[in-house]
Amino acid sequence: MARNAFAEYLVRRRAELRPGDIGLPAGGRRRTPGLRREEVAVRAGVSADYLARLEQGRDTNPSIAVVEALATALLLDERERSTFGWLALTSTHEARCPETTDESEHVPETIETVLRALAPTSAFVLGRRLNVLGWNAAWEDFVTPLGLLDNRDEVNLARYVYQHPMARKVLRNWTEAADTFAETLRRASLRWPGDAGLRETIDALHKTPEFAARWRPQGAGRPVTPTLRFDHPGLGAVDVPFESLESDREQSVVVWLVARAPESAQALRLVPPRAAGQ
Repeated sequence: MARNAFAEYLVRRRAELRPGDIGLPAGGRRRTPGLRREEVAVRAGVSADYLARLEQGRDTNPSIAVVEALATALLLDERERSTFGWLALTSTHEARCPETTDESEHVPETIETVLRALAPTSAFVLGRRLNVLGWNAAWEDFVTPLGLLDNRDEVNLARYVYQHPMARKVLRNWTEAADTFAETLRRASLRWPGDAGLRETIDALHKTPEFAARWRPQGAGRPVTPTLRFDHPGLGAVDVPFESLESDREQSVVVWLVARAPESAQALRLVPPRAAGQ
């Protein structure tokens, strides 16, 4: 039986730990790096045979108590525990996970109204695959010179960062942006493992070596950078802190608080100055 994502996490994490991490003597030869299966099993209060079945994908339904015990035995921090628990819940139940429907990719009129109301602040609607589903005029004006709207039928932030020839030229923190979008897709793949379109997007991006090198779906995850830093063709050095507002449609309204370099200008406000003074 093929391993599932939860099983792969177990194996990888056990290999990462060293005897000294759990208070065991560091000496002695080991055939493979990391802790022995028996050592983890004892710490978790399960049998080595049961742990072997989990690691090999032969047992796919660990209890919450077992997942928590293994997380403690493997010295997982809070963020890693969250990933570990989600993998245990979803790895073998993809058929029960919802697929994306056309409705979830459609921007309702209420959200369109919000986008227009946010002007002059740049804002757009983001789907679970990092597809940009709609935007206001301020965002369009800002990103058009960057090449982000070259293909308006398929606007995707991850594809732009990894595959558009302008991305490396205009993004001063390209590495951080690349990490952020890989991490965002990783989290989406855990949340919606049954989304075939999401898998297609990730598979397509894997053809780019930079994305493949960053893709670690069983890892604990990287922190998401809150700012994009552009060398804008028309505006020069522009820092863009961003905030996401989640909706109940599995979409996000993303606000780009466009700012020149900190020493030369201030961020645009969400409320126009005249209205704010009333």
